[in-house]
Amino acid sequence: MDRNKTHRPVCKKTSGKTVCAPAQREAQKEEREMKKGKVHIIFGTGMGKTAMALGRGVSAAMHGRKVIMIQFLKGVLSHETADGLKQLEPAFKVFRFEKQNEYYENLSEGKKEELCNIQNGYNFAKKVLCTGECDMLILDEFLGVLDQKLVGDDALETLLAAREENVDLILTGKVCPAGAEEHADEVTRLECLKPSNDHACMNG
Repeated sequence: MDRNKTHRPVCKKTSGKTVCAPAQREAQKEEREMKKGKVHIIFGTGMGKTAMALGRGVSAAMHGRKVIMIQFLKGVLSHETADGLKQLEPAFKVFRFEKQNEYYENLSEGKKEELCNIQNGYNFAKKVLCTGECDMLILDEFLGVLDQKLVGDDALETLLAAREENVDLILTGKVCPAGAEEHADEVTRLECLKPSNDHACMNG
């Protein structure tokens, strides 16, 4: 055996190009990283959290990905809004399980029934993740659901455990509960530094 003989990397042809094994493994690793889904938290008192999440969803849908958004704490969708959102289907679908016309925090009656509807929305989110029904799941105002403890303490961990590696998960809300940030790949905070007279900062 010639000890001075140098070892050459194993090469093979891929898509008409000759790729050496180490380079191919690196390329495959980079491809897996690109396909890997991210967890993105959008929170703060500033307006635009839902708009930012919607923008990301529309962009994903335009690139052939299936997007589902579930909205919480905002009451029932108006007919006008529902009709507008239907134009995004089938690539982008939006769901609300609540039946009241008021935000949950403003309700004086019907909170018990609405709480059941919120929990149904959470259960639907779990089902979507478990069955791989979408490439991106947006849970709008779900951080508020966690903050108000309207679902179990392990709700976020349960969703993350059910999520397939290639699925993007976006969570929005005014407040980011303790411990949530450590699960995120990206955190965006929106603040209202100078509110106008006709726009409240607290609705997003």
